[in-house]
Amino acid sequence: MIKDRYSYVAVFSYDTDGICIEFPDLPGCCPCADAGDTDMALKNAREAMGLHIWGMEQDNEELPVPTPITSITLSPNQVPVLIDVFMPPVRERINSKFVKKTLSLPAWLAAKAEEDGVNCSKVFQNALMEYLHVKQG
Repeated sequence: MIKDRYSYVAVFSYDTDGICIEFPDLPGCCPCADAGDTDMALKNAREAMGLHIWGMEQDNEELPVPTPITSITLSPNQVPVLIDVFMPPVRERINSKFVKKTLSLPAWLAAKAEEDGVNCSKVFQNALMEYLHVKQG
C-alpha cells in the first residue's frame, strides 16, 4: 500500500572520514556525509530514503514494516535516528523532472522557428500533451 508518510530508523556511524548512514530496513539505501556534518547527514538520509522508497513504489515492491528503534543494535560510534519523509513532494519532484530528448527537424523549419523566436521545447511539450490527450500536472 502506498502511503504519504514513511518513517524508518537510520544508523549514523560517525568515523573520522565521514558519517556513513545505513537503513537496516532498506538494504541498499546508504547515503553519507562529511565528518561532523550531522545536518547534512540528516538531509542526505531523508533525500536518499525518499528516492529509495519511490523506486520501491515504482517496482511495486512491498515496503517493510519499520523495525522499532529500541531493537537496533549499535556500536559505540553509532547513533539511531528516526528519519521521516513525506512522499508527495518527492513524487512530484521526480515526476516533473525534465528529460532531454533529441529530435530532428528540417533545416529550413529550424531556421524559421529560430528566426521567429519559437521555444521548440515548449511547442513539442504542448503538441505531445495534445496528441496523448493529457494535461500538465
